Amino acid sequence: MKLVSPLLKHFVYPGLSKAGYLRRTEARAPTVLTYHGVLPAGYKIVDPDLDGNLVTSDSFRQQLRFVKDRYNVISPEEFFRWLKAEHELPPRCLLLTCDDGLRNSLVEMVPVLQEFGLKCLFFVTGASLRDAPTMLWYEELYLMFLAANDNFTLELSEIGVQVSAGKPDKRSLWSELVRKFSQYDFNRRRVILDRIEMQLGLSEQWDRKYHEDPGLSSRFLVLDRSELHDLSEAGMGIGAHTLSHPVLSQSSSDVAWHEISESKRHLEQALGREMWAMAYPFGDSSSVTSRELQMSERAGFKCAFLNVAGEFTTQTPKFSLPRVHITGEMNLAQFEAHVSGFHRTLQGLFRASHSTPAGANA
Repeated sequence: MKLVSPLLKHFVYPGLSKAGYLRRTEARAPTVLTYHGVLPAGYKIVDPDLDGNLVTSDSFRQQLRFVKDRYNVISPEEFFRWLKAEHELPPRCLLLTCDDGLRNSLVEMVPVLQEFGLKCLFFVTGASLRDAPTMLWYEELYLMFLAANDNFTLELSEIGVQVSAGKPDKRSLWSELVRKFSQYDFNRRRVILDRIEMQLGLSEQWDRKYHEDPGLSSRFLVLDRSELHDLSEAGMGIGAHTLSHPVLSQSSSDVAWHEISESKRHLEQALGREMWAMAYPFGDSSSVTSRELQMSERAGFKCAFLNVAGEFTTQTPKFSLPRVHITGEMNLAQFEAHVSGFHRTLQGLFRASHSTPAGANA
């Protein structure tokens, strides 16, 4: 599929869009989109892998204009009432969501949403309950690697990590460590991150620019407690995204339960409203298991969202709801192909055509 992606993106999808082929039938189950933020004005990409989940302000405005014209965009409240069988949704309905609770959610996204008269369901972590803004721990780790020399040594014997002097693949090492660190609670994770900072030889103020530069702080810092209240008072929906955003499937049962249940409890105490929805961190098939689905229900949430696309019907389990992941690389025709479900259908056909039938090699 990757080999034909440029052809799809630049020729096939625009042609199908222009012909009106990508418009959906009148499905009653909603399409759910997930964003991860909007790049601040004037922001220069730090790293394509790191920033690829965020869209530009122009793209976000263009996409909202498109969905408002082609779909019935529903509010989080309407979706919740539909879950409880208290509200009937219109055809071709669509729900907007956004994960992580970065500062640009309030600074960059909310003004554009208000411009179009739309609401979004924002999923925030426990970091947004602090009085001072901080970074998501796994993005902080990635920024540490970017700030370090290309040749470095890491010795973390207690978690079985030893990187000899050389030029390691920073992206692969980061991915490995994110999964390993997710075994531990936030306090233990913080201790290990501090050790890495020291072993990389970073100065005490290596991250100062991310706190002082307006564009960098909007991109990398999460909302603090005051800003979270501002987001709520702007009329936006708020949901839980765990306490500290680990890969839940790698966490112990105690850590995973604490992350899920306590995020609900603390957010409800802080905002004085029910946290009825949760979004799983990372949210793909390798980071969410049946254990987390059961924990979300046991914690008292009414539904929980994945971060992968899938067919959404009225029979879809409420604790594994699929979403269409919007990325910064999408042009408008590609966006339409994903939102309409055509891209997912095409992927399914591609996989089926390249799978080996049972008994073919017998």
